[in-house]
Formats: sequence, C-alpha cells, structure tokens
Amino acid sequence: MLPPGPLGARGFFQGEGLLAVQESADGPVQVFAGRPGATAVASIRARVGNNCVVVASDGDIEQLVDPGPGGMVGALGRWADRYADAVGVGPIRSPPTIWCSWYSYFTRVTEQDMVENLDSIDQLDLPVEVVQLDDGYQAGIGDWLELSGHFRSLRDLVARIRDRGRRAGIWTAPFLVGERSRLYAQHRGWLVEGAFAGRNWAQDLFALDITHPGAAAHLHQVFSTFHELGIDFFKIDFLYAAALDGARHQDVPPVEAYRRGLRLVRDAIGPAAYLLGCGAPILPSVGLVDAMQVSPDIGATYEPPQGDLSQGSQRSAVLSGVGRAWQHGRFWVNDPDCLIARSQVERRQEWAAHIQRYGGLRGSSDRLRGLDEWGLQTTHRLLSTVPPPTPFALEAG
Repeated sequence: MLPPGPLGARGFFQGEGLLAVQESADGPVQVFAGRPGATAVASIRARVGNNCVVVASDGDIEQLVDPGPGGMVGALGRWADRYADAVGVGPIRSPPTIWCSWYSYFTRVTEQDMVENLDSIDQLDLPVEVVQLDDGYQAGIGDWLELSGHFRSLRDLVARIRDRGRRAGIWTAPFLVGERSRLYAQHRGWLVEGAFAGRNWAQDLFALDITHPGAAAHLHQVFSTFHELGIDFFKIDFLYAAALDGARHQDVPPVEAYRRGLRLVRDAIGPAAYLLGCGAPILPSVGLVDAMQVSPDIGATYEPPQGDLSQGSQRSAVLSGVGRAWQHGRFWVNDPDCLIARSQVERRQEWAAHIQRYGGLRGSSDRLRGLDEWGLQTTHRLLSTVPPPTPFALEAG
C-alpha cells in the first residue's frame, strides 16, 4: 500500500514484501508481492515522477493486476486469499475475549492488581474468557520464569484464574534478551552475533539465536512450563528480533530462523493454545499464529508523541488497523489492540467505534473499578458482540 507522510513527500513509497499501486480511483490495482515460502522479504519501492510510477525491488517478487471490484481493499483481500492458500493457512479460529493488564499498570503491575480485576470481572459480570498478565511480572527480559518482586507465585495466580472459570494468558518477548538479564550474563553464546535489537526498558537488547540447541531447549522449556501451569493464551511480542541479520549457530536465512522460532513456541504450548503475535514481520508469520496485533500500541492521547506514528496513540493505531484490515479472516484474526474506555482517554468514543468495526480480537485493558458508566457499558457491549473471523470486506461492519 502507498503510505502517507514523508516517504510520499520525497517521491517514493516503500513496502516490505508487498506494495500495491492504484493510479486512479476506478482503475485496476497493481499488486507487487513476494512469493509464498520465500526465504527473504523483498523491499519494494515505487517512485512517482514524470507522469509514471517506477517500481523496483531488491528481491524476487511477482506482479499481479486486479481489475476490481473493491479498489485497493478488494485487490489486497483477493491477493491475501491466494497467498494464504499457497502457504497453507488452516481454518481461522475464533478468538477469546480478554482482559489485559498492560494499559492500566504497564510494568508496575502487581499480583494484587491482577486479583482485583479478576474480582471485578465477576462482580461486573463481564464476558471475559482470558485474564492476561502482561509485561512486568518477570525478573528480566529473557528471564521469563523468574518473577519480579511484585509476584509471589505464578502457579497460584494461574490456579486462581482457572478456579474462577477463566483462562490464563501471559505476555513474553521470547526472542529478546536484555543486557540486565540473567540469561544475558550466563549465555552470551546463545545470541545472534552482530544483531542489535534496539533499546527499551532502559537497556540494550539482543536477539536469541533459536538455531542454537541450548537456546532452543531453553525457550521450549519456558513455554512448556507455562503450558504445564495451565496457561493457554500467549501474547508473544517484539518478534522481529528473531528475523534480524547476524551470524547464527546454523547458517540459515533470518526469515527461516524466525519461522523455526514460532514453530518451536507452538510445539511447546500445544495446538489448542491461542497464539497472538505482536511486533512481527507480517508475511513470514502467516500460518503460524492465530491472531496478530496489526498496529502500534494504542495510547490515552489521540496524537502520538512528537508526531512519531510508530509510537502509541489512537491515530497511530487507527491508521495501521484500517490499512491492514484486509488481513483479517485470511491470514489470522486481526487484533487492533485493546479497548481502553476510561474517561481519561481522548476521543474514546472514536476508539470504541474503531474496535467495533475492525476488532476481530477484543480485549479490555482498563482498571475495571475505575470505569465510569459509559466506559463500563461500552466494555460490556463490545466484549459481548465479538464478530466471527470471516474475511474483512470494505462494506463489512
């Protein structure tokens, strides 16, 4: 798709693995895309000038011409249908409804916060199937089985959730290793050499080399342990790390290493668990997750900080959520990110309307006791009306 903003202002548009061009509102759509099963994701660039569009790629791509109907959304949906068939995407599974700790507590979440909201779900009679613990429970980025000082026992918390008739969910960033973690201190040889995964949590981040037998066994043990505890909903985040360039124990392309990592997680959690991806390379993930967060994080403000659309805000989340709507029901269930309905959220009615139209996976992330009447009614209504995972169409919703 041709994105707005600085790239277009400089006369070119770029997509990773996919780019579509429609020269006029009622004209055919030219779809340029990587081939199913490719071991690399091609960067595709369209440059506009001199009354023409020149498309170039740094990898193998195919060109398709779609005459309609439905314009860009229709063309991308039909291309996605073909791509999903070629990759072998199975039936799209209906998602559970979720309460998630992140947007109320962030990394400061405590065991008592989880218990309070578990109680509130019952008291408010909210149709929440999964209670998902997000970032903040772990001792370090990479040390997923070691708890922070805010939690006494993950096993006891999971048992408490399940005793209420709910399912337990958890967040991890399975392919990230923080420089302050025990994993980083003890197993430097398990990292992708030369791969810098960014900076977050006030520390440098590195990528776990899933082709290393020790790293693979460790990660399998982590997720097998979660599975044994009774957790059956997994949000796996910052997935890009497994696809970074760098030297690995086995000489395989980064995309293949990434896919191995997702398959390893699935093998450890079993086929019945629900797997939600986030921060992921899109095309290499098709067929390997049940749902995908298709936008940057939501935020309490409408505009992103410093105008950076990669940062959390309603504008950022809506832009990507609408632009990737055609993936829903074809590649997976689209997760537009959580509903936050508390009074402090700017233009919260608009965010709720976006969730209603584009929200395949629906989750609440407010402190439930803090919701006003509108927030509570809206949360109950949207969690009670989850649409089936049928392919998105322009006229739907």
